[in-house]
Amino acid sequence: MAKQRQLALDDPAEWLGDWHPLTEQLGSAEGLVTLGSASALLRLPPVRDLSSLRRFLRNYQRHILVPLELPAIEEAYGHALRQELIELIEQDQQLLREPRVRHFAEPSRRVGQYQLQKLRPLRDLRLVRRYLQAVESGCAHGWHTLVYGVTLAIYSLPLRQGLLGYGHQTTRSFIYSGARLLRLSERECRDLFDETCGGLPDAVESLIRQRAAA
Repeated sequence: MAKQRQLALDDPAEWLGDWHPLTEQLGSAEGLVTLGSASALLRLPPVRDLSSLRRFLRNYQRHILVPLELPAIEEAYGHALRQELIELIEQDQQLLREPRVRHFAEPSRRVGQYQLQKLRPLRDLRLVRRYLQAVESGCAHGWHTLVYGVTLAIYSLPLRQGLLGYGHQTTRSFIYSGARLLRLSERECRDLFDETCGGLPDAVESLIRQRAAA
C-alpha cells in the first residue's frame, strides 16, 4: 500500500480549484483571528480533538459566517456595484455595533485596511478613492468583509463564487490551524472540509434569493 502523503494545506489550489487566488488574499482567517480566540468568542471549549474541531467549524458557520460575514460581503458588493459610497460607509459604521464584530474588530480592520491599500492603484475609481479617504480620516473602519465585497464588485467577479470562495477559504484556514495542533491526516482534513462545507452552496443561494426579493 502506498504511503499516505503528508497534508498539503499550504496549497489552496488543491483544495479550492481555480478560484483560490482571490480567496487566499482576502478570505483567509489566518492573521484575522486564532482558532483559540474564535472558540472563546463562540463560548466553546478549546479544540482538543477532531470532534471538537468539527463542532467549532459548525458553530462558526452557523453563528458568524452565514448570518454575519456573508451578508456583509453581499451588501458591500451591492453598494460598490451601484457606487453607493454613503451607504457603504453607513454599513461600515453599523458593523461596529454588532457584538460579534467587536470581539475581533482590531484584526478585521487590520486585514481589511491592508487589502484596501492594495487597491490604491485603482484610485481613479471614485468609490475606492473616497472609501480609502473615509478610512484614513477615521470615518470608516475598512472591515475585511466589506473590502472583500468591494473587491469582488470592482473586478467584476461573480458574487456567488466569491461568497463560496470566502466560506471555503475561511473554513480551510481553521482546519489548517487545527491540523497542526491535532496532527490530522490529509484524508481527515479533506473529509472534514467536504463535510462542513457541504451546506454552504444552499446558504449562499438562500442569501442571494432573499436579497433579490427584497
